[in-house]
Amino acid sequence: MQTSVIGFPRIGTLRELKFASEKYFRKEIEAEELQQIAETLRKTHWSIQKEAGIDYISSNDFSFYDMTLDTAVLLNIIPKRYKELELSGLDTYFAMARGYQGASGDVKALAMKKWFNTNYHYIVPEVEDDTVIQLSGNKLVDEYAEAKALGIETKPVVIGAYTMLRLCRFTGKKPALDYVEDIISAYQNLVKKCEENQIAWVQFDEPALVWDMEESDIALFHKIYDGILSCKKHSHILLQTYFGDVRDIYQDLIQMPFDGIGLDFIEGKETLNLVNTYGFPQDKQLFAGLVNGKNIWKNCFDKTLKVLQTLNDKKIKAVLSTSCSLLHVPYTLKHEHKISQEYLAYFAFAEERDCKNADVKKRLSEVTENDYVRLPERSTRQKLQKKVLGLPEFPTTTIGSFPQTKDVKANRQAYRKGEISEQEYIDFNRKKIAECVALQEEIGLDVLVHGEYERNDMVEYFGEALGGFLFTEKAWVQSYGTRCVKPPVIWRDVYRKNPITVAWSVYAQSLTKKPMKGMLTGPVTILNWSFPREDISVRESIAQIALAIRDEVLDLEANGIQVIQIDEAALREKLPLRKSDWYTEYLDFAISAFRLTHSGVKPETQIHTHMCYSEFTDIIAAIDDMDADVITFEASRSDLQILDSLRENHFETEVGPGVYDIHSPRVPSVEEIVNALHIMLTKIEKDKLWVNPDCGLKTRGTKETEASLRNMVEAAKEIRKQA
Repeated sequence: MQTSVIGFPRIGTLRELKFASEKYFRKEIEAEELQQIAETLRKTHWSIQKEAGIDYISSNDFSFYDMTLDTAVLLNIIPKRYKELELSGLDTYFAMARGYQGASGDVKALAMKKWFNTNYHYIVPEVEDDTVIQLSGNKLVDEYAEAKALGIETKPVVIGAYTMLRLCRFTGKKPALDYVEDIISAYQNLVKKCEENQIAWVQFDEPALVWDMEESDIALFHKIYDGILSCKKHSHILLQTYFGDVRDIYQDLIQMPFDGIGLDFIEGKETLNLVNTYGFPQDKQLFAGLVNGKNIWKNCFDKTLKVLQTLNDKKIKAVLSTSCSLLHVPYTLKHEHKISQEYLAYFAFAEERDCKNADVKKRLSEVTENDYVRLPERSTRQKLQKKVLGLPEFPTTTIGSFPQTKDVKANRQAYRKGEISEQEYIDFNRKKIAECVALQEEIGLDVLVHGEYERNDMVEYFGEALGGFLFTEKAWVQSYGTRCVKPPVIWRDVYRKNPITVAWSVYAQSLTKKPMKGMLTGPVTILNWSFPREDISVRESIAQIALAIRDEVLDLEANGIQVIQIDEAALREKLPLRKSDWYTEYLDFAISAFRLTHSGVKPETQIHTHMCYSEFTDIIAAIDDMDADVITFEASRSDLQILDSLRENHFETEVGPGVYDIHSPRVPSVEEIVNALHIMLTKIEKDKLWVNPDCGLKTRGTKETEASLRNMVEAAKEIRKQA
């Protein structure tokens, strides 16, 4: 039995790539040193897989920021505004990913969205009418040659032509179909270049095949790959799918001249049935995704061996593979020194690859339909809240967090290590909160936040305070670019042990007469950004967490907090990729869980939520059904595209589409924000529009944060004069 890995984490065992990239951004190292660190990481990653006995090791899965952006650059999909900066190739790449503000010009970053049903974010390629899609880079063959020089044979990986067309944003008058011939030609040239370099296997990633496909989609896929495969002579082509099954196109795929087809047997609920029903050609290799690439539990060998035996009985040439790239799991267990062996025995990260509580079960069984309904109706509540809170038109606020400066991180680290007392830790954070509140009042924000200086990560912080979670020390996973997260592990039934945020919020409210937002993470996001249990359903896990957050909401309200934000940034992430499954397998209980968290509060208590960097337009009705009073969206990177959907769906929730991008270091001007607000007012009623950044500010610098917020408040004042 041969083995294959679809892709490997690139951040390094201790986030070496993150720290090197950030040094480069700060001009502390030159490009040559950054490239050298990247080369060392690639060598390490390939060597680990070779020593583990992996037969099909991937190359070109390394990226400084994002593989989709890498593929766009490989295909010359670079908008003019970035080329006109006349920067180096590397700096042009980073300008597309992060934006640029300097001597060469001022440009925003490309849009960023969630990668299918994961917490990873990809950069959305942008195709202009005069974009010439053509092969224009050597990264793929260069990294293959780099591994070959080390004595390691690899299969280069690239995002496939069909998925690239589906993910691109076409900004001019030309639709995607106008670029089909060009993209076919570009991938033909890529195959030819692989053959010139004697590359045995090339992996084309086509996760878009697990979406619902119409006849026109299937015809487009045929046209693209009939063209690409027509030039194939010596190199073997592996069509790799993941995140679901390919039921709409399976019968076509097995008839096409691919040498290997990768299928997901973990999330692909129909995959085994498709193979049993329609067979699999004996002249192809089936790369069977039976090792879960998205969770940290060790493989269930009995289950895996049963499927492999079924494939063997059918005389299918199977290669044991991961279900998707290992990008979505931590790198290694080697640095986990605090978790006992009792727990570690169940885990397998990228390199390695009783839970019940009677009280929790009883409480869940007592939940009734009334617990999911908040009264009175939203429009009545919103009028009451405006009166009680005394907010102006176009109220200004932030999403929650303020910059996590070095002293904040040092204070938290010192407390964790026992170097300072709990009181010293609290006193420091109170001082930071007081400074943050004073700054917001001086800037002129209307609804304030406490800054979240006591928090490391929005999910990890709550998980540490809830019963039922385990935590790692170094199990970092890439979220986007240099941003890494350390997901908690849900180990047992979840419950709230004690109040979590109340003391911090009450202290912050005591410093101001303006409304202070209590900041919570919602149950869906806590589950989706954790490694979940596999012995109970997602529905039950979310319901357990919802009850715990409900307790916190009611305690905040009882202690005088009149505005409470329950973030659901990850609402879409476990949404099934097929629309027919959206409600029955997810949205019905995910939306209900959110309603359960806030249904018990008084009418005058204002409930906010926040969502970011996902495609929300097609689930707007479900989002409105969450029955929040106010929602803030990421919108700045996507050019406010969500606004049309809000209007078309008669969105009742008050809304704050982000007026500037916090994932870029650039500072938006007052004029820029005023222009964005004018656009918003053409789609949103003025009594429903809030003014805010598009996400939390923890990753930004203090200077740029203050400047951006001052401009935002000035823009709100300007728009009030004009409205």
